[in-house]
Amino acid sequence: MIDIHTHIGRGTVKDEPAVNEKELLKRMDELEIERAVLLPRGVSPECSFFHFETEDVLEVYKKHPDRFISFCKLDPRNGGNSPDTNFSWLLEEYKEKGCKGVGELTGNLYIDDPLYKNLFYHCGKVGLPALFHLAVGVKYGIYGAADDIHLPRLEKVLKELPDTIFIGHAMAFWSEITSEVDEETRGGYPKGPVKSPGRVPELLKKYPNLYGDLSAGSGFNAISRDSEFGYRFLEEFRDKLLFGTDICHINQDAPIVLYFKKALAESKISQTAYEKITEGNAKKIIV
Repeated sequence: MIDIHTHIGRGTVKDEPAVNEKELLKRMDELEIERAVLLPRGVSPECSFFHFETEDVLEVYKKHPDRFISFCKLDPRNGGNSPDTNFSWLLEEYKEKGCKGVGELTGNLYIDDPLYKNLFYHCGKVGLPALFHLAVGVKYGIYGAADDIHLPRLEKVLKELPDTIFIGHAMAFWSEITSEVDEETRGGYPKGPVKSPGRVPELLKKYPNLYGDLSAGSGFNAISRDSEFGYRFLEEFRDKLLFGTDICHINQDAPIVLYFKKALAESKISQTAYEKITEGNAKKIIV
């Protein structure tokens, strides 16, 4: 298995133990995860008090190149808070050092803001995918690139920037697995059957440059809230989905691991779908 989403470092809760590389490797071994994408932490000021920088990620990667895949840290406001900032030279530098992607992007601007579009453009120019945390708006109390209900702004950037690979993550993204999403539920973990597919399946089908990060409670909830729909969704979009855990706490539970193993053992999904989602798609776009 290749995990598309893990973190090292201290979080935002007082007295919460920080995850270090030894603990993350231990948890990966327990879960039988062969390799993991290690994302910088505290990419934007909205997200965390404490940072785990690109250089920190690269140091861990150098010690364990067979276990970790490094992403780099950028915020669309870096370099002068300008839609004309040239990010390419820095992205090229990070790419040469071993980075395979950018993110997790957490700056609380609309995803089609000129600042974000500029950063996404340079990601595509350099050939690094952008993993974004999607939020329900630009407002106090949340972090992440923001969109309106039914994801019109995300579709705009997917259409305008076809050379950039986008990896969607978090509640405002995965709640749109169903058309029944509403303003009350889109920022959380809505339950119940999926009566009809929503914007996420539509956009995954329509745009070859969009992938889905199944990590965290948001991704797991999306595929497990309606088991039969979830299995069909995994099978239909087996070329567009990426297994992940979002491990960022000590001894963190990761139910998605058992979910996939059980789904395969019980023939709920095919061997092909299992292999592509848990490893093959990551190899295709980041390894």
